[in-house]
Amino acid sequence: MLQIRRTFEPTPIQGDVEDIRRRLREMSDAAASTSDPLSWFEELYSAAQGDDNWIPWSDGSPNPFVVEWAIGKPPGRALVVGCGLGEDAVFLDKIGWDVVAFDLSATAVKWAKKRYEKSGIEWVVADLLNPPDEWMSEFELVLEVHILQAIPENIRNNAARKLPLFVAKGGHLVCVGRFDDDGSLHEGPPWPLNQAFIESIGESLGQMSMVKATLPDDDPITTRYRATWLRIDY
Repeated sequence: MLQIRRTFEPTPIQGDVEDIRRRLREMSDAAASTSDPLSWFEELYSAAQGDDNWIPWSDGSPNPFVVEWAIGKPPGRALVVGCGLGEDAVFLDKIGWDVVAFDLSATAVKWAKKRYEKSGIEWVVADLLNPPDEWMSEFELVLEVHILQAIPENIRNNAARKLPLFVAKGGHLVCVGRFDDDGSLHEGPPWPLNQAFIESIGESLGQMSMVKATLPDDDPITTRYRATWLRIDY
């Protein structure tokens, strides 16, 4: 697991949404120049000091793309990648999935575990770039929501290549994020992902299906995607 090598004193985040996003980018930019470019996740969760208003990707509800996909599917074992405060993991748990949810941030995992202490979820601190060997080919659902788009490009490909490895035969990989419509330069995180990159994520599993939409609370120019792969071994 990546270890945080920078020393920081978490200070409360103050201000409106734009202030929070600016602070997030400052953390990400600072971490990018270190040997631990993802350390800003822990820094952000620590600085929030238990106030989820300062976690811009958390609104207390599961992602609509996840809900739409999962309803009616037979449950199995699920791995939630970069679970954050746990909304998607808890939704899957409630509809019958056996859920393992992990995040790089120990603070996020502790926070989610305390918030949903009555759930049956296995909460784990782990690193997508160096995952446990026992997770390989073990899950009927591997779910990634808004994680790859938050990872700098220089390590994003390595992170993406890990995801198909967790999928059991007959299982699904489901990825959700912002779609890059025009190839323009984006100041992130998040960095919207283009069609070619998205297709590459699960190409080892089989054919991809994709839906795109703008969610009700989105800026009209924002397009989101859900890409799904089914592992079929011939």
